[in-house]
Amino acid sequence: MRRREFITLLGSTAAAWPLPARAQQPAMPVIGFLSARSPYGSVPHVAAFRQGLAEAGFVEGRNLRIEFRWAHGQYDQLPILAADLVDRQVAVIAAVTPPAALAAKAATKTIPIVFTTMLDPAKAGLVESLNRPGGNATGAYTLATSLEGKRLELLHEVVPKVARIAVLVNPHFWGTELELKDLHEAARILGLELLVLEASSEGGITAAFATIVEQRIGALLVASDPFFFDQREQLVALTARHAIPAIFFFPEFALAGGLMAYGTRLADSYRQAGVYVGRILKGEKPADLPIQQSTKIELIVNLKTAQALGLTFPITLFANEVIE
Repeated sequence: MRRREFITLLGSTAAAWPLPARAQQPAMPVIGFLSARSPYGSVPHVAAFRQGLAEAGFVEGRNLRIEFRWAHGQYDQLPILAADLVDRQVAVIAAVTPPAALAAKAATKTIPIVFTTMLDPAKAGLVESLNRPGGNATGAYTLATSLEGKRLELLHEVVPKVARIAVLVNPHFWGTELELKDLHEAARILGLELLVLEASSEGGITAAFATIVEQRIGALLVASDPFFFDQREQLVALTARHAIPAIFFFPEFALAGGLMAYGTRLADSYRQAGVYVGRILKGEKPADLPIQQSTKIELIVNLKTAQALGLTFPITLFANEVIE
Protein backbone atom coordinates (compact mmCIF):
# COMPACT_ATOMS: atom_id res chain seq x y z
CA MET A 1 0.00 0.00 0.00
CA ARG A 2 1.33 3.44 -0.88
CA ARG A 3 2.25 5.82 1.94
CA ARG A 4 -0.34 8.44 0.90
CA GLU A 5 -3.09 5.82 0.74
CA PHE A 6 -2.09 4.50 4.16
CA ILE A 7 -2.23 7.97 5.74
CA THR A 8 -5.63 8.61 4.14
CA LEU A 9 -6.92 5.27 5.40
CA LEU A 10 -5.54 5.93 8.88
CA GLY A 11 -7.24 9.33 8.98
CA SER A 12 -10.58 7.96 7.80
CA THR A 13 -10.31 5.09 10.29
CA ALA A 14 -9.71 7.52 13.18
CA ALA A 15 -12.69 9.57 12.04
CA ALA A 16 -14.78 6.42 12.11
CA TRP A 17 -13.91 5.58 15.73
CA PRO A 18 -16.97 5.56 17.98
CA LEU A 19 -17.37 8.65 20.16
CA PRO A 20 -16.80 6.78 23.47
CA ALA A 21 -13.42 5.55 22.20
CA ARG A 22 -12.38 9.11 21.32
CA ALA A 23 -13.46 10.36 24.72
CA GLN A 24 -11.08 7.92 26.36
CA GLN A 25 -8.06 9.74 24.86
CA PRO A 26 -6.63 11.96 27.65
CA ALA A 27 -6.47 15.70 26.89
CA MET A 28 -2.93 16.99 26.59
CA PRO A 29 -2.32 19.84 29.08
CA VAL A 30 -1.22 23.17 27.64
CA ILE A 31 1.05 25.49 29.59
CA GLY A 32 2.08 29.04 28.81
CA PHE A 33 5.71 30.18 28.74
CA LEU A 34 5.95 33.96 29.17
CA SER A 35 9.31 35.73 28.93
CA ALA A 36 10.51 39.32 28.75
CA ARG A 37 13.47 38.11 26.72
CA SER A 38 13.92 36.78 23.17
CA PRO A 39 13.98 33.13 22.07
CA TYR A 40 17.44 33.55 20.52
CA GLY A 41 19.10 34.45 23.81
CA SER A 42 17.12 31.90 25.80
CA VAL A 43 17.97 28.62 24.07
CA PRO A 44 20.01 27.03 26.91
CA HIS A 45 17.51 28.19 29.51
CA VAL A 46 14.50 26.80 27.66
CA ALA A 47 16.45 23.54 27.43
CA ALA A 48 16.92 23.63 31.22
CA PHE A 49 13.18 24.29 31.65
CA ARG A 50 12.36 21.28 29.47
CA GLN A 51 14.81 19.21 31.51
CA GLY A 52 12.91 20.12 34.67
CA LEU A 53 9.62 19.18 33.03
CA ALA A 54 11.11 15.82 32.00
CA GLU A 55 12.25 15.18 35.58
CA ALA A 56 8.62 15.65 36.60
CA GLY A 57 7.44 13.29 33.87
CA PHE A 58 6.38 15.71 31.12
CA VAL A 59 7.79 15.90 27.59
CA GLU A 60 6.65 18.50 25.08
CA GLY A 61 4.77 16.88 22.19
CA ARG A 62 4.27 13.63 24.07
CA ASN A 63 2.08 14.55 27.04
CA LEU A 64 2.37 18.36 27.11
CA ARG A 65 2.04 21.39 24.84
CA ILE A 66 3.79 24.71 25.41
CA GLU A 67 2.54 28.08 24.17
CA PHE A 68 5.54 30.44 24.00
CA ARG A 69 5.17 34.22 24.31
CA TRP A 70 8.24 36.47 23.98
CA ALA A 71 8.38 40.22 24.68
CA HIS A 72 11.84 40.72 23.09
CA GLY A 73 12.80 43.23 25.78
CA GLN A 74 9.63 45.32 25.29
CA TYR A 75 8.29 45.09 28.82
CA ASP A 76 5.13 47.04 27.99
CA GLN A 77 4.01 44.11 25.79
CA LEU A 78 3.99 41.63 28.67
CA PRO A 79 0.49 42.46 30.02
CA ILE A 80 -0.94 41.83 26.53
CA LEU A 81 0.92 38.54 26.19
CA ALA A 82 -0.09 37.44 29.69
CA ALA A 83 -3.75 38.27 29.00
CA ASP A 84 -3.59 36.17 25.83
CA LEU A 85 -2.39 33.14 27.80
CA VAL A 86 -5.15 33.68 30.35
CA ASP A 87 -7.75 33.86 27.56
CA ARG A 88 -6.43 30.56 26.21
CA GLN A 89 -7.00 29.06 29.67
CA VAL A 90 -3.60 27.40 29.90
CA ALA A 91 -3.12 25.03 32.83
CA VAL A 92 -0.04 26.79 34.21
CA ILE A 93 1.90 29.92 33.27
CA ALA A 94 5.69 29.67 33.49
CA ALA A 95 6.60 33.35 33.85
CA VAL A 96 10.34 33.54 33.46
CA THR A 97 12.10 36.87 34.17
CA PRO A 98 10.81 39.32 36.79
CA PRO A 99 8.78 41.55 34.42
CA ALA A 100 6.98 38.48 33.07
CA ALA A 101 6.23 37.27 36.60
CA LEU A 102 4.73 40.63 37.57
CA ALA A 103 2.62 40.73 34.38
CA ALA A 104 1.32 37.19 34.93
CA LYS A 105 0.50 37.92 38.56
CA ALA A 106 -1.51 40.97 37.52
CA ALA A 107 -3.33 39.03 34.79
CA THR A 108 -4.73 36.15 36.86
CA LYS A 109 -5.46 35.17 40.43
CA THR A 110 -6.61 31.65 39.55
CA ILE A 111 -4.25 30.10 36.97
CA PRO A 112 -1.13 28.70 38.71
CA ILE A 113 2.05 30.69 38.03
CA VAL A 114 5.61 29.39 38.29
CA PHE A 115 8.16 32.18 37.99
CA THR A 116 11.87 32.75 37.85
CA THR A 117 12.94 36.09 39.25
CA MET A 118 16.03 38.11 40.13
CA LEU A 119 13.90 40.16 42.54
CA ASP A 120 12.96 39.18 46.06
CA PRO A 121 9.51 37.72 45.27
CA ALA A 122 8.06 38.75 48.63
CA LYS A 123 9.21 42.38 48.28
CA ALA A 124 7.95 42.42 44.68
CA GLY A 125 4.50 41.27 45.81
CA LEU A 126 4.58 37.96 43.98
CA VAL A 127 4.17 35.84 47.13
CA GLU A 128 3.34 36.29 50.80
CA SER A 129 6.62 34.75 51.97
CA LEU A 130 9.40 32.53 50.65
CA ASN A 131 8.42 29.51 52.75
CA ARG A 132 4.66 29.91 52.37
CA PRO A 133 3.94 31.58 49.04
CA GLY A 134 0.14 31.58 49.38
CA GLY A 135 -2.01 32.55 46.42
CA ASN A 136 -1.45 31.16 42.94
CA ALA A 137 2.30 31.76 42.42
CA THR A 138 5.58 30.12 43.35
CA GLY A 139 8.93 29.61 41.69
CA ALA A 140 12.67 30.14 41.83
CA TYR A 141 14.54 33.17 43.16
CA THR A 142 17.91 33.82 41.55
CA LEU A 143 20.10 36.22 43.52
CA ALA A 144 21.08 39.10 41.25
CA THR A 145 19.67 42.51 42.10
CA SER A 146 20.66 42.15 45.76
CA LEU A 147 24.32 41.65 44.78
CA GLU A 148 24.92 45.00 43.07
CA GLY A 149 26.81 46.48 46.02
CA LYS A 150 29.17 43.50 46.13
CA ARG A 151 29.75 43.78 42.37
CA LEU A 152 30.77 47.40 42.77
CA GLU A 153 33.20 46.40 45.51
CA LEU A 154 34.74 43.71 43.30
CA LEU A 155 35.11 46.10 40.38
CA HIS A 156 36.77 48.64 42.67
CA GLU A 157 39.29 45.99 43.72
CA VAL A 158 40.20 45.42 40.07
CA VAL A 159 40.58 49.12 39.20
CA PRO A 160 41.33 50.78 42.55
CA LYS A 161 42.57 54.01 40.95
CA VAL A 162 39.28 54.62 39.12
CA ALA A 163 37.20 57.04 41.19
CA ARG A 164 34.27 57.45 38.78
CA ILE A 165 32.35 54.39 37.61
CA ALA A 166 29.46 54.18 35.14
CA VAL A 167 26.36 52.18 36.00
CA LEU A 168 24.07 51.02 33.20
CA VAL A 169 20.43 50.47 34.17
CA ASN A 170 17.15 49.80 32.39
CA PRO A 171 14.61 52.45 33.51
CA HIS A 172 11.73 50.07 32.68
CA PHE A 173 12.93 47.31 35.01
CA TRP A 174 10.99 47.07 38.28
CA GLY A 175 14.13 46.43 40.34
CA THR A 176 16.17 49.40 39.09
CA GLU A 177 15.27 51.66 42.01
CA LEU A 178 16.37 49.03 44.53
CA GLU A 179 19.58 48.37 42.59
CA LEU A 180 20.50 52.05 42.53
CA LYS A 181 19.78 52.43 46.23
CA ASP A 182 22.24 49.63 47.04
CA LEU A 183 24.82 50.94 44.58
CA HIS A 184 24.76 54.49 45.90
CA GLU A 185 25.21 53.20 49.44
CA ALA A 186 28.14 50.99 48.40
CA ALA A 187 29.68 53.90 46.46
CA ARG A 188 29.45 56.12 49.53
CA ILE A 189 31.30 53.55 51.62
CA LEU A 190 33.96 53.01 48.94
CA GLY A 191 34.37 56.70 48.21
CA LEU A 192 33.32 56.37 44.57
CA GLU A 193 31.30 58.59 42.25
CA LEU A 194 28.69 56.94 40.04
CA LEU A 195 27.49 58.03 36.61
CA VAL A 196 24.09 56.42 36.08
CA LEU A 197 23.19 55.81 32.44
CA GLU A 198 19.86 54.46 31.18
CA ALA A 199 19.17 52.18 28.22
CA SER A 200 16.26 50.01 27.13
CA SER A 201 17.19 49.41 23.49
CA GLU A 202 20.24 48.51 21.40
CA GLY A 203 20.54 52.14 20.35
CA GLY A 204 20.31 53.24 23.97
CA ILE A 205 23.18 50.94 24.91
CA THR A 206 25.33 52.35 22.09
CA ALA A 207 24.53 55.90 23.21
CA ALA A 208 25.43 55.04 26.81
CA PHE A 209 28.86 53.82 25.72
CA ALA A 210 29.38 57.00 23.71
CA THR A 211 28.83 58.95 26.94
CA ILE A 212 31.24 56.72 28.83
CA VAL A 213 33.93 57.32 26.24
CA GLU A 214 33.21 61.05 26.00
CA GLN A 215 33.43 61.53 29.76
CA ARG A 216 36.40 59.17 30.06
CA ILE A 217 34.82 56.93 32.65
CA GLY A 218 37.28 54.25 33.76
CA ALA A 219 34.98 51.30 34.52
CA LEU A 220 31.42 50.04 34.09
CA LEU A 221 28.90 48.06 36.13
CA VAL A 222 25.99 46.62 34.16
CA ALA A 223 23.02 46.29 36.52
CA SER A 224 20.87 43.16 36.54
CA ASP A 225 18.16 43.20 33.89
CA PRO A 226 16.68 40.58 31.51
CA PHE A 227 17.05 42.82 28.44
CA PHE A 228 20.74 43.41 29.19
CA PHE A 229 21.20 39.66 29.50
CA ASP A 230 19.85 39.15 25.99
CA GLN A 231 22.16 41.94 24.78
CA ARG A 232 25.25 40.42 26.39
CA GLU A 233 27.09 40.02 23.07
CA GLN A 234 26.59 43.71 22.25
CA LEU A 235 27.62 44.78 25.76
CA VAL A 236 30.73 42.60 25.80
CA ALA A 237 31.72 43.75 22.32
CA LEU A 238 31.41 47.43 23.28
CA THR A 239 33.46 47.01 26.45
CA ALA A 240 36.16 45.32 24.38
CA ARG A 241 36.06 47.94 21.61
CA HIS A 242 36.43 50.81 24.06
CA ALA A 243 38.73 48.95 26.50
CA ILE A 244 36.42 49.44 29.49
CA PRO A 245 36.79 47.13 32.51
CA ALA A 246 33.28 45.92 33.35
CA ILE A 247 31.49 43.61 35.74
CA PHE A 248 28.26 41.80 34.90
CA PHE A 249 25.56 39.89 36.77
CA PHE A 250 25.52 36.36 35.29
CA PRO A 251 28.42 34.00 34.39
CA GLU A 252 27.35 33.92 30.73
CA PHE A 253 28.79 37.42 30.28
CA ALA A 254 32.29 36.27 31.23
CA LEU A 255 31.90 33.18 29.05
CA ALA A 256 31.04 35.52 26.16
CA GLY A 257 34.24 37.51 26.73
CA GLY A 258 33.29 39.94 29.48
CA LEU A 259 35.95 40.73 32.06
CA MET A 260 34.13 39.36 35.10
CA ALA A 261 30.74 38.33 36.40
CA TYR A 262 29.37 37.73 39.87
CA GLY A 263 26.12 35.86 40.29
CA THR A 264 24.29 32.54 40.06
CA ARG A 265 23.67 30.11 37.21
CA LEU A 266 20.41 31.14 35.57
CA ALA A 267 19.77 27.70 34.06
CA ASP A 268 19.32 26.24 37.55
CA SER A 269 16.24 28.37 38.20
CA TYR A 270 14.73 27.49 34.82
CA ARG A 271 15.14 23.78 35.53
CA GLN A 272 13.51 24.19 38.93
CA ALA A 273 10.65 26.10 37.32
CA GLY A 274 10.11 23.16 34.98
CA VAL A 275 10.02 20.76 37.92
CA TYR A 276 7.45 22.92 39.72
CA VAL A 277 5.25 23.19 36.62
CA GLY A 278 5.23 19.39 36.42
CA ARG A 279 4.35 19.02 40.08
CA ILE A 280 1.45 21.45 39.71
CA LEU A 281 0.17 19.58 36.66
CA LYS A 282 0.12 16.48 38.86
CA GLY A 283 -2.11 18.22 41.38
CA GLU A 284 0.07 20.15 43.84
CA LYS A 285 -0.81 23.76 44.63
CA PRO A 286 1.57 26.73 44.20
CA ALA A 287 0.70 27.94 47.71
CA ASP A 288 2.22 24.75 49.15
CA LEU A 289 5.48 24.87 47.16
CA PRO A 290 8.17 27.00 48.87
CA ILE A 291 10.29 29.36 46.80
CA GLN A 292 13.49 27.71 45.61
CA GLN A 293 16.41 30.06 46.22
CA SER A 294 19.80 29.93 44.54
CA THR A 295 22.55 29.81 47.14
CA LYS A 296 25.66 29.22 45.02
CA ILE A 297 27.11 32.57 43.94
CA GLU A 298 30.07 32.45 41.59
CA LEU A 299 32.78 34.88 40.59
CA ILE A 300 33.89 34.23 37.00
CA VAL A 301 36.98 35.98 35.63
CA ASN A 302 38.07 36.02 31.98
CA LEU A 303 41.88 36.18 32.04
CA LYS A 304 42.14 36.66 28.28
CA THR A 305 40.05 39.83 28.53
CA ALA A 306 42.00 40.97 31.58
CA GLN A 307 45.26 40.61 29.66
CA ALA A 308 43.82 42.54 26.71
CA LEU A 309 42.94 45.36 29.11
CA GLY A 310 46.39 45.22 30.72
CA LEU A 311 44.96 44.21 34.09
CA THR A 312 46.59 41.96 36.64
CA PHE A 313 44.81 41.44 39.92
CA PRO A 314 44.76 38.97 42.82
CA ILE A 315 40.99 38.58 42.64
CA THR A 316 41.51 35.49 40.46
CA LEU A 317 42.66 33.71 43.61
CA PHE A 318 39.09 33.89 44.88
CA ALA A 319 37.31 33.21 41.59
CA ASN A 320 35.13 30.11 41.23
CA GLU A 321 36.13 29.85 37.58
CA VAL A 322 38.92 31.41 35.55
CA ILE A 323 38.55 31.50 31.78
CA GLU A 324 41.93 31.45 30.02
